[in-house]
Amino acid sequence: MKVDKIKELTDSELVSRESETGEQLFRLRFQKSLGNNEGTKKLRELRKDIARIKTVARQRQLGHVAAPTESTQPVKKSRNKKEA
Repeated sequence: MKVDKIKELTDSELVSRESETGEQLFRLRFQKSLGNNEGTKKLRELRKDIARIKTVARQRQLGHVAAPTESTQPVKKSRNKKEA
């Protein structure tokens, strides 16, 4: 996951994303210990994702980066048909 996408998440979404990623990491470690060597690259990516999420959360906590609120997220515009 890219840092730009992580910065767009709200604080509650960051917490949930961190727990989901941690759970995925746990499952992959468990599979690796059972002898399944597939996903070694994914382990590294998940660890880095968790570090990125924690970094953004800490920056917000220190006040370096403003957290987006629910209202600042892009609003989907509906297309209105022109009446003839």
